[in-house]
Amino acid sequence: MNFFTKISTLLFIFIFTEGFSQFKTVYDDSDGSTVYIPLGKISFADEIISFKLGTPRPFKKFRDSSQALHEPNYKRYEDPDFVSSGCGGEIVLKFTNNGFMNLKGDDLYIFEVGPSKEPSLIEISTDGEYWIFAGETQGGKSSIDLEKADVDDKTIFHYIKITDLRSVCHSKTAGVDIDAVAAINSVIKLDIAADVLFDVAQFNLKETATKTLDSVASILKQVPKATILIEGHTDSDGDDTSNVTLSNNRCNSVMNRLQEATEDSKRFNFEIKAYGESKPRVPNTNKANKQLNRRVEIIVLPPQDYYDGLKNN
Repeated sequence: MNFFTKISTLLFIFIFTEGFSQFKTVYDDSDGSTVYIPLGKISFADEIISFKLGTPRPFKKFRDSSQALHEPNYKRYEDPDFVSSGCGGEIVLKFTNNGFMNLKGDDLYIFEVGPSKEPSLIEISTDGEYWIFAGETQGGKSSIDLEKADVDDKTIFHYIKITDLRSVCHSKTAGVDIDAVAAINSVIKLDIAADVLFDVAQFNLKETATKTLDSVASILKQVPKATILIEGHTDSDGDDTSNVTLSNNRCNSVMNRLQEATEDSKRFNFEIKAYGESKPRVPNTNKANKQLNRRVEIIVLPPQDYYDGLKNN
């Protein structure tokens, strides 16, 4: 990144975040640079799945794996506010509040800290069992673009595995040193059974639906700015045209309620996609399957003007 590109990027971030100062979206890395995380604090890994210390091991005070969770808090090398893996060590983290996808630009960022910049191998998974190679970091600016990992742009991942590549093995913080892991292209997907929201063949919200959608709105209140995609699906009963109309009306009902329940809803760009019966989860061969297919999916994505900014840099 040359000087002028860096300046234009910083200017875009400043303009983009103006008016949303109550949300933190720009984070300092240990090398003095800044990292822009569009959906803010909800975008960070928040659960330890496993931690295997490598050998040689780091000093005991640097072995607290929970230091890799949530927003970065690194201050200085002597403080144990990061975790060291040990030489060849491995840590598996999960994003429980969100997932991440292969979208435009960098998709993941590892806040790797300390005076040494240790390389690591990155793998990702949807279920914590089957792993896909996502790339290698060289320490310092540790970003991952999943476009290079040959994964599609529809799958949502929730797990990341970081394995130290045995570059620096003889120090009190042997192995890769991790302060936080963020999903730049953070995605929140919520599936709601249509029966929870609507009576059969109706699009007016049931009284009991308000509580469900208000809980969704409480999640949105934690997000500074986003695209909210609402998708409506039906079963195969009735004709296709009627089902598209029904799912469109249901999407509008959900959108209207979320706009009412969300503070300053103007910071969100709502989009509706009515699929009717065209995208079933399972074959419409029995009542149980039809119930699974009747649903509303709410997908929270980084805002479009973030991606427009990437095009201009």
